[in-house]
Amino acid sequence: MPGTPHDDDTVVVGRIGRPHGVRGLATVEVRTDDPDLRFAPGTVLRTDPAERGPLTVVDKRWHSGTLLLQLAAPSGEVYESRETVDSLRNTMLLVPVAELPEIEEPDSFYDHQLVGLSARLPDDSVIGQVTGVRHEAQDLLVVRRAEGGEALIPFVAAIVPMVDVAGGYLVVDPPEGLLDL
Repeated sequence: MPGTPHDDDTVVVGRIGRPHGVRGLATVEVRTDDPDLRFAPGTVLRTDPAERGPLTVVDKRWHSGTLLLQLAAPSGEVYESRETVDSLRNTMLLVPVAELPEIEEPDSFYDHQLVGLSARLPDDSVIGQVTGVRHEAQDLLVVRRAEGGEALIPFVAAIVPMVDVAGGYLVVDPPEGLLDL
């Protein structure tokens, strides 16, 4: 599942990490379900910050479960050294939302579909608004509370039994104490 949206028309599919080796390979924190498609050689990716891109994937390989990419600058010049790749560290890699395939699994969503939804209790009272999705040991909805602060809500069917993207809301049925943290 892609990560949190960059803006209304793009979604984050990866984040460039540290350089790997001395030949210009970058480690990538993958934020997409289909990295082999998203990072295929020849793919052009938008970036955040925008002035670092767009970047073109020159080569892709896996090393011990970590995605490694060789990238080319907008000028076509390939990043070939550890130092030039390090200048890209923490760059977000983006694709247009229009390029995302339709999700065929019921009750599955892209992160950008959840961000902005109103979070409500089963009695229809508003908890707040979904501002992000974290992918940690389990998926967590980041909800900005109406009364201030944030709540992290596990995104599992037992706690979030209903998501109505078209209606602009989701229902949270929290176990006792979850919203008190």
